[in-house]
Amino acid sequence: MPPKPNDRFNDPDGERFGIPTWPWRLGPDPGELATVRQLKAIGRRPGTTQKAGQLGWRRNGEDHFAALYRVDLAKPKRPMTDAMWAAVRKACAARRTCPECKTDKGYRIPRRYGVCAPCYGGYPA
Repeated sequence: MPPKPNDRFNDPDGERFGIPTWPWRLGPDPGELATVRQLKAIGRRPGTTQKAGQLGWRRNGEDHFAALYRVDLAKPKRPMTDAMWAAVRKACAARRTCPECKTDKGYRIPRRYGVCAPCYGGYPA
């Protein structure tokens, strides 16, 4: 059963919101406009910072919007460079290193405690 359209966000001409707006799950053809996640799934990124439209929905009494970008203007995703991969490895190593005993524990140190389990007193090394 298709979802019922929400007239609050049914503004395909952009008169109320300034840009074309559709209710959640009732947007335009995904071949024309897509969200950032949809573009990412096909290996693209928004080619412009201009939103071509938006999807709207209401949750917990608040309005939420997802930007839509034109698929034909989308550019290919930038590949990860060696420097980017090195930065990711360094960040992951920092999350595994206990600030108290300065050792790489092989697992991510919980932010809740800020130190590894032996330093916190959870269990012996």
